[in-house]
This record gives sequence, C-alpha cells and structure tokens, in this order.
Amino acid sequence: MYAAERHQLLAQRSRRDGRIEVGDMAAELGVAPETIRRDLGVLERQGLVRRVYGGAVTVERLDFEPGVAQRDQTNAAEKDRIARAALDEIPERGTVLIDAGTTTARLATLLPTDRELTVVTNSVPVAAIVAGRAATTLHLLGGRVRGITLAAVESWTLTALEGLLVDVAFLGANGFSLAHGCTTPDIAEAAVKAAMVKAARRRVVLADSSKHGADQLSRFARWADIDLLITDTGLDTGVIPELEDAGARVVRA
Repeated sequence: MYAAERHQLLAQRSRRDGRIEVGDMAAELGVAPETIRRDLGVLERQGLVRRVYGGAVTVERLDFEPGVAQRDQTNAAEKDRIARAALDEIPERGTVLIDAGTTTARLATLLPTDRELTVVTNSVPVAAIVAGRAATTLHLLGGRVRGITLAAVESWTLTALEGLLVDVAFLGANGFSLAHGCTTPDIAEAAVKAAMVKAARRRVVLADSSKHGADQLSRFARWADIDLLITDTGLDTGVIPELEDAGARVVRA
C-alpha cells in the first residue's frame, strides 16, 4: 500500500471510529508502528487529526460532544467494571458527591442500600436513580440543565458548591492526560467540575481508557488535584507510573 493510500485509510478510520490506535493499525496494515506515527503526523499537519498518546483522535471528535444516550452505549462493559470498582471508595456513612456522566450514573445504580449516605449531585439522571432510596438523603444542585449532558451548571450550581465539603467526589471526564489533567468540552460544565474538586476531601475520577490523551477544550483539574483514577485494562500500563508519580493512584478494572 502506498503512503497516500494509507493516509486516506487512516483519515477514513478516524472519522468512522473517532480514534486511531497506532499498534492496531500497524498490525492490520503490516507496517512498523513508526510508519503509522509518521502518517498521523502528516494528517495532523493537514488538520484532519490531533495526535494523542498511542494514536490520534479525529478533529471532528474534539468539536462534537455526544449526548447521554450515545455516550451510554460507548464502552459500556468497561464503564460497568469501573463503576463496580468505585464501590470500594464509598464510605460506610458520609457524604458522596456524584458528577454528571454515564459512568458515574452507573455507580449511582450500585450504591449500597444498607448505608446512611448523603448524595449530592448536579445530574438529573443520578438524582432520579437515588431519589427513591429510603436510607439515602439526596441533595440536587440547582442551575441551568444542559440538554446534552443533563447536568446543572452556572451560577446557582457554583454557589451551592462553594458552601460544601463532602467526603468523596466521583467525577467524570471527557479527557485525561498527565500533561493537561482532566478536561471536558464545555466551559460551564468545567467550572462546576472544578468547584466539585474544591468541595471534596477526596477526588476520584471515573474514566474509561479511550479518554486518555483525548484532551478537550476546558481543564477542570490538574493531575495533582486528583487522588484516584479508576479506568479499565485498556489503559497502557506504561503510563501508570508517570500518572502515579504525579500524585494520583491508578486502578484498572
């Protein structure tokens, strides 16, 4: 296959899948990983992809934030494992802050019913899941609800968070990396997530491995602000020591 044909194929795959993995494409095309890296460099200079650790993501993906229904079906098995692993971080009794997101919503469905917990959330779906539980006290943060994520944002939400101190916060992220921390596409939602980080004694990020290196527009936490990342086994083990040296323990579920 000529270089131009590889470039065309890689561009098509990035648009179809949203992401290119160097190792997978090298094996499929029977070329060295360095060849794929050079090809991705060409596509990046053409403005078609942005290179990230282990591959590249399509530029369209960086500009497009899928809705809850679509995200809920993406990497569903990995999200289920992450949510189950996060149960180990739930206190016997105390206050839990649950961010909006499809992985955090899965955690909400698994919350123990035999513990006295206070749950604070800005997520309409999480609130609906928790509201009927007799042993759980629910506080729903007010604000403008973003239709695409069903998360409350802006001044009402931020004002409420300023007065809180919770035991543990479970945060979602659209992207995470050592260099850029935890990021999300929407500035208003990033501001709420940043306030959640400040309002918690312990911060736990729940994010599947496809989010690694997929840095988004707005950062809500530097890596040193995070205590624990729970992800899946797709995360390259080679990056774990770097992440942990920067301050956050990593669990692969």
